[in-house]
Amino acid sequence: MISNQEILETIAMIQNQNLDIRTITMGISLVDCMDGDIEKSRDKIYEKICRKGGRLVESGEYLAKKYGIPIINKRVAVTPLSILLGVSGGDPLRYAEILDRAAKEIGIDFIGGFSALVQKGFAPGDRALIEAIPEALAATEKVCASVNIGSTRAGINLDAVRLMGKIILEAATRTQHKECMGAGKLVVFCNAVEDNPFMAGAFHGIGENDTAINVGVSGPGVVREAIRRAPPRANISEIADIIKKTAFKITRVGQLIGYEAGKLLGVPFGIVDLSLAPTPAVGDSVAHIIEEMGVESCGGYGTTAALAILNDAVKKGGVMASSRVGGLSGAFIPVSEDAGMIAAVERGSLKIEKLEAMTAVCSVGLDMIVVPGDTSPDILAGIIADEAAIGMVNSKTTAVRIIPAVGKKDGEGVNFGGLFGYGPVMEVNRFSPARFLARGGQIPAPIQSLKN
Repeated sequence: MISNQEILETIAMIQNQNLDIRTITMGISLVDCMDGDIEKSRDKIYEKICRKGGRLVESGEYLAKKYGIPIINKRVAVTPLSILLGVSGGDPLRYAEILDRAAKEIGIDFIGGFSALVQKGFAPGDRALIEAIPEALAATEKVCASVNIGSTRAGINLDAVRLMGKIILEAATRTQHKECMGAGKLVVFCNAVEDNPFMAGAFHGIGENDTAINVGVSGPGVVREAIRRAPPRANISEIADIIKKTAFKITRVGQLIGYEAGKLLGVPFGIVDLSLAPTPAVGDSVAHIIEEMGVESCGGYGTTAALAILNDAVKKGGVMASSRVGGLSGAFIPVSEDAGMIAAVERGSLKIEKLEAMTAVCSVGLDMIVVPGDTSPDILAGIIADEAAIGMVNSKTTAVRIIPAVGKKDGEGVNFGGLFGYGPVMEVNRFSPARFLARGGQIPAPIQSLKN
């Protein structure tokens, strides 16, 4: 039975500590929309997205009002479009346009799935879709793109890594008038998951149901407040236990919304992703959790250890609360979307190299990192290769969402607005990996991939 105290705690989480449902994401399979004629395929895609997702926004608003829980974004993720392109051929931009049109018709915030999975090589449609990404993101408003270039089982496609360095820079350049946000809607993955509800990397995996509802919950402010209230002499085991219990409560909220949304829409509930995804709002920061744990400034020594404790405790609390925990559940560390991370960069305690070390123990990777606009494609690709290697060797999902701020240099900044926040331009190591990348080929899978 739920006590009055627990009800009051949940109300306080929502009103004072920025607890929210970050996203309800409907996954929609487009496998049955494949056609040898791209125009027929487009018609089928539009019809199915509108039919399946037409009530998503309405349902989200109803649930937010019913339970008093803010639901920030309503999104759709679809089958990676390169698969359909391999059947239909034609101009990939035609698919981006129809996704954008459908997203606007049903009123959602973003649609993900302009994606390709090339961890072991390029299948028909893959390269054409990847090369179309910069123009597609510049020409649309709602479309997000992702490319998976590696996995623990396959290794890393170094040719794809090198290509993505060029694609990211071109995406930023084509959207220079929009604060280079083309690059902000593009994620490069290693070990991408099929049920991720978060943009820009969401796509609906081939192994998923025809449709599914996946929910992303966020509550860094709740976790920070729980630690703040801990006894001053609480040891680190006790802090971990506090985080675990807090994550349990947050997950239950997400599971409730997921089940209720599924019932309203007649769609199976998939997973709840318990990711501590921050926002630029004061008090809603993963960096501030680390500092509340006792590190003077995020990025200082002890940061990686504190983040490892946080990430592990979040996962343990989540799986106690629900058997449907999935996606990327853990702690996100996007710089521009986290007020504490921004402050740490500006005071000099947080560098890209430290962020890379942190990604070995948290969810995903180098997220919403702004770098100088004159950063070369090879350096961007080198950053991707390093991050993918962390994911490959550690059997975890890692990603890079990096934004070359065209026309800007170290010490300046880019104001994206909204949930994307403000990104200080971070210094990069200028020594080139060009000769390494030029070797091409496949970085072999590590020995731990042989688990059969």
